[in-house]
Amino acid sequence: MFTKILIANRGEIACRVILTARKMGIKTVAVYSDADKDARHVELADEAVNIGPAPSRDSYLQAEKIIAACKQTGAQAVHPGYGFLSENAGFAKRVEEEGIIFIGPKHYSIAAMGDKIESKKLAGAAGVNCIPGVNDAIETPEKAVEIAKGIGYPVMIKASAGGGGKGLRVAFNDKEAFEGFTSCRNEARNSFGDDRVFIEKFVEEPRHIEIQLMGDSHGNVLYLNERECSIQRRHQKVIEEAPSPFISEATRKAMGEQAVQLAKAVKYQSAGTVEFVVGKDQSFYFLEMNTRLQVEHPVTECITGLDLVELMIRVAAGEKLPLTQAEVKRDGWAIECRINAEDPFRSFLPSTGRLVRFQPPKQTMFASDTAHLMGVRVDTGVQDGGEIPMFYDSMIAKLIVHGKDRLDAIAKMREALNGFVIRGISSNIPFQAALLAHPKFVAGDFNTGFIAENYARGFKAEDVPHDDPDFLVALAAYVNRRMLGRAAGISGQLPGHGVMVGEEFVVIGLGATGQNTPQPALVTEYQAQSGSSAVETGGKRYEICSNWHLGGARIRGTVNGLPFAAQVERGVGQGSVKNPLAIRVNHNGTRLDALVLSPRAAQLHALMPYKAPPDMSRYVLSPMPGLLVEVAVQVGQKVQAGERVAVIEAMKMENVLFAAADGVVGKVLAGKGESLTVDQPIVEFV
Repeated sequence: MFTKILIANRGEIACRVILTARKMGIKTVAVYSDADKDARHVELADEAVNIGPAPSRDSYLQAEKIIAACKQTGAQAVHPGYGFLSENAGFAKRVEEEGIIFIGPKHYSIAAMGDKIESKKLAGAAGVNCIPGVNDAIETPEKAVEIAKGIGYPVMIKASAGGGGKGLRVAFNDKEAFEGFTSCRNEARNSFGDDRVFIEKFVEEPRHIEIQLMGDSHGNVLYLNERECSIQRRHQKVIEEAPSPFISEATRKAMGEQAVQLAKAVKYQSAGTVEFVVGKDQSFYFLEMNTRLQVEHPVTECITGLDLVELMIRVAAGEKLPLTQAEVKRDGWAIECRINAEDPFRSFLPSTGRLVRFQPPKQTMFASDTAHLMGVRVDTGVQDGGEIPMFYDSMIAKLIVHGKDRLDAIAKMREALNGFVIRGISSNIPFQAALLAHPKFVAGDFNTGFIAENYARGFKAEDVPHDDPDFLVALAAYVNRRMLGRAAGISGQLPGHGVMVGEEFVVIGLGATGQNTPQPALVTEYQAQSGSSAVETGGKRYEICSNWHLGGARIRGTVNGLPFAAQVERGVGQGSVKNPLAIRVNHNGTRLDALVLSPRAAQLHALMPYKAPPDMSRYVLSPMPGLLVEVAVQVGQKVQAGERVAVIEAMKMENVLFAAADGVVGKVLAGKGESLTVDQPIVEFV
């Protein structure tokens, strides 16, 4: 067994590998870019080596620097994680040539399966069901349109070396095929250094279901059940679960056996995943094979009780798999939510910056512990006060729950999301809460188009209706009463002028348009020692009890005897305008921003004029921090609504900005190559 391994990655997967290595008594070496010098994976590792500047092309994609770090530290093996060089056959081969063990498949297996065009040909030869399409690289957008018309729309345009939703477009007509081909080539060239693109038939109403494989160097290959990954946004997975609520036992067996056939055909060893697109009649077709550990591997670990990272390490060291196919378990139900640094209320634009607060829910399962427990697990590469840089992907953490069945897992996940505190940047937690509460998701009735169909207008606050909105009002009143109680108890107050606390309050909701909705709330039976109060509002009575301490972002307790978890924050508002008296309550994905005032103060507040924000409609603003890679207009140019104005790159994705209305460019306020902040003006129209 190895005594020291190097992790050629960053973030949560680097931390994940370190935890298992530590359990196995193996020392670890982290590599890091200048942007990650204070990152969590650097702190967790036994040693760390700087490999270059922040951009991944200058650091985490530099194979020679990683090999040099292995030699410098005496690491005997390299675990590549996922992304970066994990599926780079050239890197795996170079590592092997240097006498270092690659903790993953052999380079020839990566080469065979990493190329999506060649892998389809191999899959067909191995007896795996394949989707109709043209598997040869396409050279021009005109040719792409011709081929797409021949196959029949809709079609999927994919980069051969793509992955993670990059270099992939779905086209429903000639125009989308032409533009999608160009975008795919550009993204693939920038992300993978390989701009080959192919086209295949897009299966409508498909499910994305994948089979987890594990092979060893002795010719053994097992399938470790399936994962349901159909909840996707822009072809990137949002929620994954195991097992799938859709397929039958017969389909599971057939998919697993075909995946094993393919793996054996390329002499596969280590962890790998064969992805299938599954029709509503449970017909399934080979999509691709990922020759690495998947982001969503924890749900498989939960239901099988296996540590996949440990198995990868043991297989790389030459050991046989410790179980047979018949011994693979499927126990309970597991769900994973990807917690990303993006603002769901602003079209999911990237959100970077300082994590002012990062308080995950309490863990009862751990990545490196294979004991078969059911509960909550958090895999993350960040910590309180850490930075979310713009150079890498948007993932903050993975929240995983394991329950006795699917409904139990959904309930556990909703509770865990309620207690997941992230401040300083935006996250997609409200969106995850909405998905988990959606009746079709709960019923298991969905496909890969679920998000596009149900949130076609984007994601709005009203998309997360609360089953009891009066509870949010009651909780705001309760929190305010606790704050006033502390203020009234402060010593040294001037006699006759101390803080007076009544029982009657008015909760005024603060909307983005300044429309306020007052609601009376009566707070009685306040007990400072026990932290309990009764709140009457909306014709209901809420007996709330909590040991919440003032200033805490997370509040847990009981309401009418039932447990709850929520989040509270004071001094909030819209954008950069903050109200120091406002209270924000978050529960089950729903947010209430409110002022809690005495009845007289509420009367006076109603007389205050509303100050409208300045009109910024003449400007094209940067919706996110990022790099301005293109300005497509110039001064004096007439621009029509919907016309391309600028392109911003953030978190490895290109984001195109379009004109909202017709106009003439008056000024170009930012130049190509400039680093932009949120709401920074780029173009001004006259």
